[in-house]
Amino acid sequence: MKQYIKLIRPNNWIKNFIIILPVFFAGRLLSLGDDAFWNLGFTFIAFCLSSSMIYVINDMKDVEKDRLHPQKSKRPIASGAISKSSAYLIITILALLVLLTFFLLPVKVVYYVLAYIVINLFYCFGMKNFAILDVTSISLGFVFRVLGGGEATNTLTTHWIIILVFLLMFSVALAKRRDDLVLSHGSNEIYRQSQLGYSIQFIDIAKTISFTVTLVAYIIYSVSNDVIERIGSNYVYITSLPVFLGIMRYIQLTVVYKKSGSPVDLVLKDKFLITIILLWIFIFGIIIYV
Repeated sequence: MKQYIKLIRPNNWIKNFIIILPVFFAGRLLSLGDDAFWNLGFTFIAFCLSSSMIYVINDMKDVEKDRLHPQKSKRPIASGAISKSSAYLIITILALLVLLTFFLLPVKVVYYVLAYIVINLFYCFGMKNFAILDVTSISLGFVFRVLGGGEATNTLTTHWIIILVFLLMFSVALAKRRDDLVLSHGSNEIYRQSQLGYSIQFIDIAKTISFTVTLVAYIIYSVSNDVIERIGSNYVYITSLPVFLGIMRYIQLTVVYKKSGSPVDLVLKDKFLITIILLWIFIFGIIIYV
């Protein structure tokens, strides 16, 4: 059972909490009606099941390459702990459960869950082999999550949220690609086909650009008149400080400590990063809800 749980990666479900962003920024998180609350909950479940299904499909597709990877070789399918036939059964069960959630969700939310599944299937079966397109598809997956969360609660998902989520996830995905290159240089193995279109120097430059654009976009967001009027506060710009510190810490973890292989582990285990994220939530919570 432990291997099956490891296969569907419930620790990665934390990524799906991003669906809360639209309603959080709209100031409605603490005043959701029953329908919106349940819609949001079922949307979260739908994205968790969908992401787990994609993880298993991707592990099946990459099983041979994963066996050469120092960390991925320990995954249930690559290690042989779970057979391919059992993995196919898990995929089928997860697909049926995702289908079941469609009967519990608003139609537009279903569209975004399907869009998430489709873009990730394209990733699994081809896009991940092309540099830049691979990280773009990953970033779009997060955008679809956010859009689904907005529809679930009948909340406007602003262009600011879409832009910032895409840019931030693009930057994080680039940092993860850097980790693959560092591992490859130590073993002379090619763990991803897209690595042929990357180099550490290129990723460092691209990552610097994307993180810089993310920070600048966030600062512009925090001082824009429409945001100040919608939130009703002139102090949104204060939240730029933890965003800046968070980006600096992530770059430090990537370049200095070479720990960008698992963004989820960093968010769950790095105390500095956790503190910064909680500080950002605390400041924004006070500005919006107090």
